[in-house]
Amino acid sequence: MIYLPNPRRYQSMPYRRSGRSGLKLPAVSLGLWHNFGHVDVQENCRAIMHLAFDAGITHFDLANNYGPPPGSAEENFGRIMRQDFRGYRDELVISTKAGYHMWEGPYGEWGSKKYLVSSLDQSLQRMGLEYVDIFYSHRPDPDTPLEETMAALDLIVRQGKALYVGISSYSAEQTEQACRILKQLGTPCLIHQPKYSMLVRWIEDGLLDVLEKEGVGCIPFSPLAQGLLTNKYLKGIPADSRAAKEHGFLKEGDITEARIRQISSLNQLAEQRGQTLAQMALAWILRDDRITSVLVGASRPEQLADSLQCLNKLHFEKNELDRIDEILR
Repeated sequence: MIYLPNPRRYQSMPYRRSGRSGLKLPAVSLGLWHNFGHVDVQENCRAIMHLAFDAGITHFDLANNYGPPPGSAEENFGRIMRQDFRGYRDELVISTKAGYHMWEGPYGEWGSKKYLVSSLDQSLQRMGLEYVDIFYSHRPDPDTPLEETMAALDLIVRQGKALYVGISSYSAEQTEQACRILKQLGTPCLIHQPKYSMLVRWIEDGLLDVLEKEGVGCIPFSPLAQGLLTNKYLKGIPADSRAAKEHGFLKEGDITEARIRQISSLNQLAEQRGQTLAQMALAWILRDDRITSVLVGASRPEQLADSLQCLNKLHFEKNELDRIDEILR
């Protein structure tokens, strides 16, 4: 079957500028963590990507270790790109990362120039691409000088293997240092990808202020807390959920009675707003102008379609925000 994108795909998706750069990203981006590996149904992956692009999602986010197994998400993405999106490359923003373990030996993870350059070469080969739009340092390396890691990002841009660079999971202080080094090298930091949700709010303690000051975008991952901020776990653990999978990061022990009570209260508030809990959780993140885009994952097209409805109501009244804080306190 030949895929023909929706000709009206750019009419309903808002696009936000990443910091003070010239690049705009869709308010909702598609992350390929955990649902695009070799263990997943490939036609389902293809359907999710079709729905995303038809809805105006132009940004697809990957990493070298996404799968499982590691590397398989990039391989599957590359296959779908060749099959369906070959003629639309210039309409897409494709990102990947390196920082976590990928191969044996001393050069297979963290933040050395040797690892970052080698990993991106492998990623480009898996995806069948000449370049990525954004390449990230996936996590700070405690043993490699930050100057070396940032110099590797600068080199990668100068080699033409990436158009922009970003960092992920760096603290506010590390982010400030990284931005200063990259600016001196002439390759400014485009964007930061932190973990952020109603349940994980560490970036509010300084990082968002640093990003605003430095003119750097922000694209949170795990905005639904691995599915906790949905109605999926209100009545137990479904057999097809992440908490029920051996390779999932969400564990049964994370779903406590106290957590379920919080989620139930949030779900009631979402219903009062005319949203699902997932939609409210995504809208809660996007209410902040410092957020460029929010990364959503989906195991089925229907999940992505539901998440996209968050764009219909991004505004929160003060009493609603106060109620959310009260529930989570």
